[in-house]
Amino acid sequence: MSVLVVGISHKSAPVELLERLAMDHDGVVKLVSDVVAGDHVTEATAIVTCNRLEVYADVDRFHGSVEDLSQLLVERAGDSTEALLPHLYVHYDDGAVNHLFNVAAGLESMVVGEGQILGQTREALRLGQELGTVGPTLNVLFQQALRVGKRTHAETDIDRAAPSMVTAALERTAVSFVGNRVLVIGAGAMASLAVSTVARNGAGSVTVVNRTASHGERLASEYGAVRRPMEALEDELSRADLVISCTGAAGVVLPRVTLERARQGVTTPLSIVDLALPHDVDPTVTELPGVELLGLASLAQELRDAEGAADIESVRAIVAQEISAFLAARRQASVTPTVVALRSMATSVVDSEMARLESRLPGLDSTTRAEVLQAVRRVADKLLHEPTVRVKELADEPHAVSYTAALAQLFRLDPEHVDAVTRAEGRQ
Repeated sequence: MSVLVVGISHKSAPVELLERLAMDHDGVVKLVSDVVAGDHVTEATAIVTCNRLEVYADVDRFHGSVEDLSQLLVERAGDSTEALLPHLYVHYDDGAVNHLFNVAAGLESMVVGEGQILGQTREALRLGQELGTVGPTLNVLFQQALRVGKRTHAETDIDRAAPSMVTAALERTAVSFVGNRVLVIGAGAMASLAVSTVARNGAGSVTVVNRTASHGERLASEYGAVRRPMEALEDELSRADLVISCTGAAGVVLPRVTLERARQGVTTPLSIVDLALPHDVDPTVTELPGVELLGLASLAQELRDAEGAADIESVRAIVAQEISAFLAARRQASVTPTVVALRSMATSVVDSEMARLESRLPGLDSTTRAEVLQAVRRVADKLLHEPTVRVKELADEPHAVSYTAALAQLFRLDPEHVDAVTRAEGRQ
């Protein structure tokens, strides 16, 4: 089995297309369930963020699986295959490992090096475990990816060099939050980060407006903010200097007409940061006097222009080292079932020959029998020693799979026995 990734992100597609693929928790569950129901898939999960949708699957066939997974994304985008396919990317086997490790380290993020992706990768693993769609292959891969991400943050200065998306957006607004009135729309993970960032760094006041009272009140109380219901949005907009919107709503949360009514008679400038996907804010609000809007599309472009400013070579070095170590360990592990099956076959031959000897020499005493058994076993071990050592050494070279397969073919090893050892190894 091999890992396949089919995905789309801010690097391969415009935000407008990513918006059409945005989905809530139930949508992600349905997508993963549909993937694992495919003919060639045994395990599956997905990393879903505001700028990334990637399906990870353990598959037994490349081409058929790529077509099936791509079609599932096309259906969810409500677009034609020809329109979406050029924006999809595919990674397979070693390439899939390489990609996930880079994603977990933040090297593929809109804000290079940001740490939020670690939580989103962890969520993908947790979702697959809850659904029962993640097995030994993806579990080991994602656990190692999380380890890589944690290591890059622990051993480098990437945390200081790479702000969160919220921080990056706030740095680019015309109106500073320091000393000003900040309105946060939403109470999810991104909203929590926004409230935390502005509350701890000098905002004059922070108000949280959301639909679910318990979520908003919990978030507001944690940071000394005020919670208001969605019905109070227009009233709060009339007093705000900075608005950060990041809900999980399917449609526009802040239409132009609402902001226009709220801003009647207001002359102070207003900055709006829209970090939702699909977008929360009507893009035409920028036609109103004094209103500035920063959305994901413009933020992504600015971040791409600034990419490379931070020194991330140390992170790249760690990721490259971890990829190399993981792939080497995986190649070694792939040899083990064949070696175990080979030694098991040799043991069966020895046992068979000893049984034949005893039937021909029924008077053989126990001491002599033990000496003969030990001698035969030593011969078998010595004959197998060199090929088993060499096949493990060759596992680190290109085309290592062919050496393992050749060993199985030459000795006519039972495929069922090899598979049984592989499954046992995966459960450990």
